[in-house]
Amino acid sequence: MKPVEVLTSHNLKRTSCREGIIEVIMNARQALSENEIRERLHGNYDRSTFYRSFKTLEEHNVIHRILIDNQVIKYAIGGSGATRKEHAHFYCKECHAVRCLDPLSGKGPNLPEGYSGDETVIIVKGTCSFCRNSRN
Repeated sequence: MKPVEVLTSHNLKRTSCREGIIEVIMNARQALSENEIRERLHGNYDRSTFYRSFKTLEEHNVIHRILIDNQVIKYAIGGSGATRKEHAHFYCKECHAVRCLDPLSGKGPNLPEGYSGDETVIIVKGTCSFCRNSRN
């Protein structure tokens, strides 16, 4: 899917900044921080344009936030509805790469009676294949 198609599917106005942010994230092989996205973004956008565009994309579930240990925030292309919320992420403790994993099977953890869950967040921490192979 192209950035313009992503914007259209979310009923968002097409702007070069939004398209650029989506393209940068789509072309990355891993989730990126705001700074990493901004560094890779072609075009000269002022801070307010960038952050307004970024906020709009997050609010409309075009991208989603991944929080690691309340310190590292990365972003990836988001799905819609339950698909976006019901997947895990892998965090490499060596290179700090973050990747979305395939959607979870099942409904998640069993909650006590009367509890209602809105979102399941699973972060698998370990070593990615690149870091693991570079040790050998």
